[in-house]
Amino acid sequence: MAGKTRKVHDSMGEMLVPATALYGAQTQRAVDNFPISGLRMPRAFIRALGEIKAAAATANGDLGLLERGIARTIVGAAGAVASGEHDADFPVDVFQTGSGTSSNMNANEVIATLASRAHGKPVHPNDHVNLGQSSNDVIPTAIQVSAALRWHDALRPALKHLRKTIEWRSRSLRDVVKTGRTHLMDAMPLTLGQELSAWSAQLASAIERLDDSAARLHRLPLGGTAIGTGINADRRFGKRAIAQLRQRTGVRFSQASNLFEGIASQDAAVEFSGQLAALATALSKIANDLRWMNSGPLAGLGEIELPALQPGSSIMPGKVNPVIPESVAMVCAQVVGNHAAIVFAGASGNFQLNVMLPVIAHNLLQSIELLSTASVQLADKAIAGFVVRRDRLDEALARNPILVTALNPVIGYEAAAAIAKRAYKENRPVLDVAVEMTGLPEKKLRGLLDPKALTRGGIGSGGGGG
Repeated sequence: MAGKTRKVHDSMGEMLVPATALYGAQTQRAVDNFPISGLRMPRAFIRALGEIKAAAATANGDLGLLERGIARTIVGAAGAVASGEHDADFPVDVFQTGSGTSSNMNANEVIATLASRAHGKPVHPNDHVNLGQSSNDVIPTAIQVSAALRWHDALRPALKHLRKTIEWRSRSLRDVVKTGRTHLMDAMPLTLGQELSAWSAQLASAIERLDDSAARLHRLPLGGTAIGTGINADRRFGKRAIAQLRQRTGVRFSQASNLFEGIASQDAAVEFSGQLAALATALSKIANDLRWMNSGPLAGLGEIELPALQPGSSIMPGKVNPVIPESVAMVCAQVVGNHAAIVFAGASGNFQLNVMLPVIAHNLLQSIELLSTASVQLADKAIAGFVVRRDRLDEALARNPILVTALNPVIGYEAAAAIAKRAYKENRPVLDVAVEMTGLPEKKLRGLLDPKALTRGGIGSGGGGG
C-alpha cells in the first residue's frame, strides 16, 4: 500500500523509510538532506560498489574475520547489486556528502538487508558489510574500478569499431583525389584515403593515451580505510580484496603503493578525464570535417553526402542536416565541460581526503558513456554510409590555383604565383594558363600538375615529357 513505512535506526536515532525499501536510516537521511538534482549515482558506479563489497566479504571470510555463512550471503547480495537487480534502492543524489559516505552506506544497508534475509540472522551494514573498509577508501576505489571497467568494456571497443570503420573507408577511397585545405582555403591535393587516415591515426593515439592513463586507474587505495593508515583493517585485507576484484572483473587491479595518495587525491581520475577531453577534441575535429565536406549541397563544399536520417527543418521542405556529426560535437562539448568540473573537484582535497568524490564519479562516467555511444553512432550512421560526389571533387581540382606549387622547383615561386593569380582571376584551369605563361611543353606541365601524382609528394613527382 502506497505511503507505508517501517521504522529503522542508526547511531543518530530512529528514522522512517518506505516499507519496501532495502536501505536503512543513513540512506534515508541522505535522501532527506540532499534533494538537490534528482541525479542518482551512475549504474557503473553502483556495479563497482557491489563488486568491491563482494570482494571484501570474500577476503574477510578467507581471513577468518567474518563467519563463513555471513560472508557467503554478503557475496551473493553484493553480486545482485553489481548486476543491477536493486538499482531502485540507490536513491541518493549525486550532490551529497563530498566523501560519498551516503552512497557507501546505501550499498552497505541494501546488501545487509538482502544478506540478512538470505542468512536468516541479522547482518550489520557497518560491522559486517563494511568490515575493514571506510567510505574514504571505498569510494575512490569505486571511482577507479567503475571508470576502468567502462573503459575496457565500452569505450575502448567503441573506439576500435570507429577506427576500423574509418580504415575501411580510407582503403576504399585511396584513389579518390580531392583539394586539400589549410585555413579553410584551397591547398595541395590529397586523396580521401589520406584524409581519413589522419582520423584513424588520431584515434590510435587516443586509445594509446587512454590505455596508459588506465594503468593509473588500476592502482587502488582499498585497504587504506579512513586516511591511508589502514586503521581497523587486517593488514592482509586490501591486497586480498583486490585480488578478488581482479578475479571478478578480469581487470588487472593492484593495490596502490601509497594508500595516502589514493585517498587524499583524485589525480588518476583527473588524468583519465584529461585524456577523454583530448579524445573529445579529436572526435570534434572529425565531426566538423564531415559537416564541412557535407555542406551544401549547392552553396557549400558538397564533397560528400551523409546518410539522410531525418527531415532537417520544420519549415523548409527537403532540407537534410548532418545530425550525427552535430550530436557528436555536442557530446564533445559536454565532455570538455565535465573535465573542467573534474579538474575543479580534483583540486578540492584538503589534507587526507578529497571531498568532491561523487561529482567526479558522475562526470567521469558520463563522459565515458557519452563517448562510447557517440563513437558507435558516428561510425555506423555517418562514416560507413557517406557517398562521395566525384564530380564536385574533380571540378574543384581542375580549377585549384594552388596546384602551381608543383612548378616552384621548375619556374620559381614568383612565376608560379603569377600563374595562380591569373588562373583564379580568369576562372581558368591552371594547366591552360601555365602553358601560355611558361612556354613549357603541355605534356610536361600536365605531368607536373597531375593532382593524383601530387598526392605522393616529392619534387617533380608528376613526371612527364621534356
